[in-house]
Formats: sequence, structure tokens, C-alpha cells
Amino acid sequence: MSKTLAEIAQQLRSTNKKVQLIYAFNGNGKTRLSREFKRLVAPKSNGGEGDADEDRPELSRTRILYYNAFTEDLFYWDNDLELDAEPKLRIQPNSFTDWILINQGQDRNIITNFQHYTNEKLTPRFNEEYKRRDKDGKEIAVKAFSEVTFSLESGDDEHSGNLKISKGEESNFIWSIFYTLLEQVIGILNISEPAERETDDFDRLEYVFIDDPVSSLDENHLIELAVNLAGLIKSSQSDLKFVITTHSPLFYNVLYNELNSRACYLLERSEAGSFALVEKHGDSNKSFSYHLYLKQTLEQAIANDQVQKYHFTLLRNLYEKTASFLGYPRWSELLPDDKQAYLNRIIQFTSHSTLSDETVTEPTVQEKQTVKFLLNNLIDKYGYWQQQEVQDG
Repeated sequence: MSKTLAEIAQQLRSTNKKVQLIYAFNGNGKTRLSREFKRLVAPKSNGGEGDADEDRPELSRTRILYYNAFTEDLFYWDNDLELDAEPKLRIQPNSFTDWILINQGQDRNIITNFQHYTNEKLTPRFNEEYKRRDKDGKEIAVKAFSEVTFSLESGDDEHSGNLKISKGEESNFIWSIFYTLLEQVIGILNISEPAERETDDFDRLEYVFIDDPVSSLDENHLIELAVNLAGLIKSSQSDLKFVITTHSPLFYNVLYNELNSRACYLLERSEAGSFALVEKHGDSNKSFSYHLYLKQTLEQAIANDQVQKYHFTLLRNLYEKTASFLGYPRWSELLPDDKQAYLNRIIQFTSHSTLSDETVTEPTVQEKQTVKFLLNNLIDKYGYWQQQEVQDG
């Protein structure tokens, strides 16, 4: 049934599950859904849209913590174009990072988490003071964190000077800020007696909404992030609820396998602009995510002209999984007309040879074209993949 994102947000809030896991292709409304959910849980009249305004009676973070593209927009690079010597990651003035860094004093823990995911020698440094203007326009020094610099430490108090880190490292850094706060929140709320908690800042917190924290991450970091996030969620003993959205089949699959009490959905968007939240049950989650991951991996290798021997193994795996899903007794039945020739070619590349000089490390141009042809055959001829293509579009 077609719905608006506001109606889907209401559907998610009405579901009594500790974790709700949502898969959606990019452009299908994940980030907008996170905003609608925030408006529902913490309406504007209660400070839901005024996170930078400390005069409001209640800030949205007292009800919901959320991570999405807007969180990353709080940070931007000052590349020092004139001297090319002091690149800095600037922090937009906002109460969210001030709350984490000043009120909660989490800068050291953020650095530790960031180095865990990147490099123990890659060190962020937060500044601790910058100038603001008071109501009369006079500059006053206020303790705040307005920028971060990064350097490589080499020991003996020597460091590289300021560096501009990669996009993946930057994503890791911003996620580390949110993850550090989430660790603190869960640890504090796990103390059952509110009077015994070190702060009452989180006592009214209801939801954590995490939208796609995996952009720019390589597969190893993505898997580790998913496992660590799942472990942190499982450690939560309070009534806190979690909504997680992603476009990554691998991230979805890891979370699905790691978490127990969860509801799983596919968020779809129609050409007319309406939405549907389709609940997925049991093995449909596994096949849906794993098949799609294999398909996307092969398509990327073909597009980049980087087909290697192991891609034949992925292709065979995709044929086997699709045949099983569609009820074919042998995966070779899905091959094109000259089945035996293509079967022999795939087996040639996927068999385990014991002679090192027989190992082919780089397929020929013709063999690379075979991977493309057989992948297109699978997508074009079978209804399961035709449905996936419609969703992907």
C-alpha cells in the first residue's frame, strides 16, 4: 500500500521492536525518512528543528539521536588554498557537537575509536577555544570545538604536520563521534536507577535512528563497523529502540545475522513519488542481500575493466544461488544455449588446480567479456532478476 514518508515514520514508531532494519536503494528516501521520524518523535514545537537554539524548552536530542547525511554536513574542509600548509576540518556551530565534546567531554574517546578504525598514528586534534560575538557584537572567548586537525605521529613528539585525510577516513571520524556518544548513552541507560546515573541528559531518550553510516568505507571496515554496532545494540538493556537504514547489501546482511530481535523491511519508492515499507521474513533477507551484493560486485568489476579470476567464482556462486531460489536442480540449466561450452569455461576458472603454473591470474579480454555476457544472461532471462532490476531502477 502506497504511503507518505510521514506515514511510514508513524508505522515504524508503532512497531514494538527493539531494532528495525531497513534496506533501500540510494534515492529511495532513507535520509528524508530519518527527518520525518525525527519530526514525529520530537516535533518542532518541542525543539525538534532547533538543535542550535539553546533557548528552546527541549532539544530533539533529548528524545532521539540520529545519524544521517545532515550529521556529515556539520563538517567541512578549510584547505588553506593560499599556503597549502594547514588544512583543517571545520565544525559548523551547533549544539550537538558542543554537547558531545564540551558537556560530555568525549574528545579522547572519539580519538581512540577513530584510530581503531583507521591508524593508531593518525591523530585528530580538537581546538578548545574560538571567538564568538555577544548580543552587542563584542567578541568574546568561548570554550568550543570549531575545528579539527590531523597528523601522523612518529614518536618522540614528532608529527607530520597537518594532513587532509581521505574521504573514507573523514567518514570514519564523523561516525566515531556519533558512535562514541552512543557507547556513553547505552552505558548510562543500562543503569536501571535514574538517580544513580552520572547524568540525566539521556533519561527521556526513546530512539536512535542511524541512516547509512557506511559511505566511503572499504569492506573490512564496513563489516567491523556492522559487527561492533550490533554488539553495542545487543548490550543495551534499557527501553531504547533503534532504526537503521542502509543501501549496502553487505552491511544489511551482517546486521541481520548479528541481531536477533529485529523487524526487517525493504523501503520502495514508486514513480509517482509514494512509498511502501515491505516487511521481509526469514531467508528472504539472506537471499535478497547476498544475491544483490554478488551482482553489484560483478557489475562494478565489469564497469571498471577489473575482472579477475575470482570473479568467475562469484559468477558461479550467483548462478548457484539463483538456481536454488528459482527451483532449478542444476545451476548449469540457467546458462545460454551452448551450455556445455560455458559450463566448461566457468569450471576451468573455478576449479582448484594443484599446479601453480596452471593458475591464470589475468583473464583475457574474451574471457572478461564472457563474465559480462553470462551476468547479463542471468539478469535478462529470469523473472527474479528482472524484478530486482525494476527495484534497482
